[in-house]
Amino acid sequence: MPNTDDQGFDEDGLDAYSRVVTSVAERLTPAVASLRVVHRDRQGRHLPGAGSGVVISGDGFAITSAHVVEGANRGSGTFVDGHEARFDVIGRDALSDLAVLRFDGGGLHPAELGDASDLRVGQLVVAIGNPLGFSGSVTTGVVSALGRALPISAGGSTRLVENVIQTDAALNPGNSGGALADGRGTVVGINTAVAGIGLGLAVPIDDATRKIVASLMRDGRVRRAYIGVTGGSRPLPPRAAASIGRDLGVEVLEVLRGSPAEAAGFRSGDIILEADGRAIEDVADLQRLMVGEALDGQMAVVVWRDRELRTIVVRPAELDAA
Repeated sequence: MPNTDDQGFDEDGLDAYSRVVTSVAERLTPAVASLRVVHRDRQGRHLPGAGSGVVISGDGFAITSAHVVEGANRGSGTFVDGHEARFDVIGRDALSDLAVLRFDGGGLHPAELGDASDLRVGQLVVAIGNPLGFSGSVTTGVVSALGRALPISAGGSTRLVENVIQTDAALNPGNSGGALADGRGTVVGINTAVAGIGLGLAVPIDDATRKIVASLMRDGRVRRAYIGVTGGSRPLPPRAAASIGRDLGVEVLEVLRGSPAEAAGFRSGDIILEADGRAIEDVADLQRLMVGEALDGQMAVVVWRDRELRTIVVRPAELDAA
């Protein structure tokens, strides 16, 4: 005979689980729109596209994935109550795969943005979007992994989107730009990619993302700096490690022609140890410094070359990712 105590425990657990999911769905589904856009490709052809977007303010601002609205300036969105509204693309940032829209009219139900830094592996998450055109679809899963890095390329430039959330919540084409929410119903990620069966990725809502969204809302673009080197993390030679008290740096593999790094005198084989007074151990450390504020002056970079420390002063230039 089945154990009635165990059966009661399972039912209670299922009820609690269901209550969380239905609460999140009721709170967030009205904030997620099914987007329809028309893209213009490089040959000038007009192609239909679709995705999801999350309203974040009562005056019509919304977030989606940049690739959803690539090549489009406007489109329309439909909400689960049947309400349809036009939107303009305020700004898009291909190197973070984020875009900001603004819907016409009122009567919208904004979502609350959370903080992905509070997530833990194994935590319940709820994905809300419009996969394959089925609006208001809700799927659940757990945080499978944190701290992933997603390389995104645009206009010959590549950037790592850091702290990407990996989840096993079912994602399909059309989910891009939709919400990934925690059990409290706050948006902790914007679904961006289906990396395989049972493997979805979301751009985290964190301090870096909030700055990107604020910049897109204010200026319609994100200003980034670059110095023009490619490289990778490597162990330091013993003498270099002893000099700075660390074991890793970034070896310069290539200096781009015509770049600020070439003008400043960087060479292939240099090992970058510090930049702007901050330790550099991997490419992400250097990338974090390449923000708009870096365009306002010079940057002192400490490198290891010819068995000694050297300081190179470089003036970062603005990155064009168009």
